[in-house]
Amino acid sequence: MKESKLRGQLLDKLQQFLLELGKGFAFVGRQYRITLNNSHFRVDLVFYHYILKCFVLIDLKVDKLKHHDIGQMNMYINYFKAEENREGDNEPIGVILTTDKDEILVEYATGGLTNQLFISKYQLYLPDKTALEKQVRAILEDNETAL
Repeated sequence: MKESKLRGQLLDKLQQFLLELGKGFAFVGRQYRITLNNSHFRVDLVFYHYILKCFVLIDLKVDKLKHHDIGQMNMYINYFKAEENREGDNEPIGVILTTDKDEILVEYATGGLTNQLFISKYQLYLPDKTALEKQVRAILEDNETAL
């Protein structure tokens, strides 16, 4: 699936998506344009969280997460911090949603960053019932062993 198709499907179901994100989100824009020294960049989705008083930037990745994706989100956060935040706003939060999250890459690529940047794996559909049951059983067995 292409990022544009994923973004389109999310926007088609924006109300449901906002409710799933939780209380306090306001939609600011999609493909929000940032211009730095005559170079243009676009943040996939931008929200303002009126309870936390901060921008929430979401970048969608349909391929394996790469280190430059994290650097790009860090740049977006720094831009919003310097150019979009108003008096009383807290620092922006960046979220990268990806189909393939490499924990080691994330650890090294985010090490030392002071910005609030989160990477999460998403699935376009749930696994079949048998796979879900197997996963739940494994989790329950691990919990019983830990006790």
